[in-house]
Amino acid sequence: MSPLKRRTAAWLLLVSNLPGHNPTLRMRIWRAMKAAGAGLLRDGTYLLPGSDQAREAFAEQAAEIKAAGGLAHLLSFDAESPEQNAEFVALFDRSAEYAEAIERLEDLKGAFPQLEEVEARQQLAAVGREVAAITVRDFFAGESRTQIENALAEAEAALNARFAPDEPHAAHGKARQLDRKAYRSRTWATREHLWIDRVASAWLIRRFIDPQARFLWLKRPKDCPKRALGFDFDGAAFTHVDSKVTFEVLAASFGLDKDPGLARLGALVHHLDVGGIPVPEAPGFATIMAGARALQKDDDALLKAMTPVLDSLYAGYKSPSRKG
Repeated sequence: MSPLKRRTAAWLLLVSNLPGHNPTLRMRIWRAMKAAGAGLLRDGTYLLPGSDQAREAFAEQAAEIKAAGGLAHLLSFDAESPEQNAEFVALFDRSAEYAEAIERLEDLKGAFPQLEEVEARQQLAAVGREVAAITVRDFFAGESRTQIENALAEAEAALNARFAPDEPHAAHGKARQLDRKAYRSRTWATREHLWIDRVASAWLIRRFIDPQARFLWLKRPKDCPKRALGFDFDGAAFTHVDSKVTFEVLAASFGLDKDPGLARLGALVHHLDVGGIPVPEAPGFATIMAGARALQKDDDALLKAMTPVLDSLYAGYKSPSRKG
C-alpha cells in the first residue's frame, strides 16, 4: 500500500529559546522573521500560514538557533475554531502598511511638478519597492492590496502625464496575425522622447520583426508619413488593444507571444506602462530608463543605449535555469 499523502496543515509555528544574552543573534532572527512576514504570538514564538516557503524559512532560522546552542521546534497545526483562525489571520493584516504607502504616494504626486524626471522616478521606484516588500508578506490579500495597486498605477499615470504625455488610448479588438516577411526593411514611426513601451517596442521590432527597421521619432503623431508603420499612438498601425500595451500587441501580431522571455518582458512593460501585477525588476528598469533618457542626446542614442539592457533582460527571462 502506498503511503498516505500528507496534508499540509493550515499553520506553522516556530517556538524558540535563544541561548543566554546574544543581542546580535536575537536581532538577526527578528529581522529574518519580519522579512518572512511571520506573526509574533509571544517572545520567541512565530506563526506563518502553512506552505513550503514558510517551512523553509522557519527551518533555516531553527537551524541557526540550534547551531548557537538554543532550542527551536517547528510545529504544524490547524486552528481549533473559526474564531481562533480569524485571530491568527488578523496578525497578518497589512492594511495599515498599505495606508502609509498610499499617503507617501499622494505626497509624491503633489511634488511631481517640482521634481526632475530622474528624481521623480527614483522616488516612485522606492515606494514601489516598499509596496513589493509588503505584498510578499501579504498572505491574505484583500481590498487594501487592490487599493495600493490602483494607487501605484495612478501615480505612474500622473508621472507619465508630466514626463511622457500623449499616451495612447486602448482600441478594442484582437491583434491581427501577420507575416514578418511582409514587414521587412520598413520605416517605423512613434512619438519622440521614448519611454518604456516605445523603447521596448522599437527593440522588439528590430530584434525579432524587422532587423533593418528604420525609425522616425515624431513630434506629433499626425506628422506620421503614410508610408511609415506607426506604433504606440492613437490611430497607429500598432498600439494598445484592450488590456494589451503596444509591446504585447506587436508580440501577439507576429506570433512572438509564446516566447517565454518575451512574455515576461511584456509583463514588465505592461506593469510600467499601465500598472497591474507588480514585477520585481520594474523599479530598477524604470530608473535605468530615466537615467538613460537624461544622458542621451536624442532617441536614436537612447534606443542604442537601452538595447543591451533589454537584450540582457530577455536573456535572463528566457533562461530555463532562472528562478522566480
